[in-house]
Amino acid sequence: MSAHNFTVTRSSNRKHLIAVIDGPNMSSLGKRSKKVYGNIQSLDELKECVRNFGEQLGVEVENFSSNHMGDILEYIHESAHRVDGYLINPAGLTTIGEGVRHALEDTELPVMEVHFSNIAAGAGAARGLGGGSIQSSFTHTATGICMGMRHYSYLAALTALTLALDDQSFLGSALAQS
Repeated sequence: MSAHNFTVTRSSNRKHLIAVIDGPNMSSLGKRSKKVYGNIQSLDELKECVRNFGEQLGVEVENFSSNHMGDILEYIHESAHRVDGYLINPAGLTTIGEGVRHALEDTELPVMEVHFSNIAAGAGAARGLGGGSIQSSFTHTATGICMGMRHYSYLAALTALTLALDDQSFLGSALAQS
């Protein structure tokens, strides 16, 4: 994955720590539909891409992935006191991950939901899932959502979350000052 240079004007120079969580089935990245998932060859390549983008943005990215809900729950519980926000691709937990959603909500930190595909698109849509749309159990408590843009969903969500963390009027002064 080639690096791209970009400029984003931030209102803070704070080096936020953003946790990026990839759920079940993301370990199969590179073996999945190129139409939906693009040319990313592996989960490690995706992690490196997001980490490098974060460095350019001036934030630290901590990646975590698991095919097991319990491991994801433990990570959220362990990380909540030290991270500034989360990006999560719930993947295989999108419709059934209530425990993970609750854990994220309990942190009271901002959460961006990300998906390679447009999970709301109907069957046959260009960036939709083969079986048609699904309803995420995460969306109604997420701070925001980016989907349908392959790995660019992560980059857009990371940019939006960083700018929101910098903006005291968006997330509240307590979060922006911490």
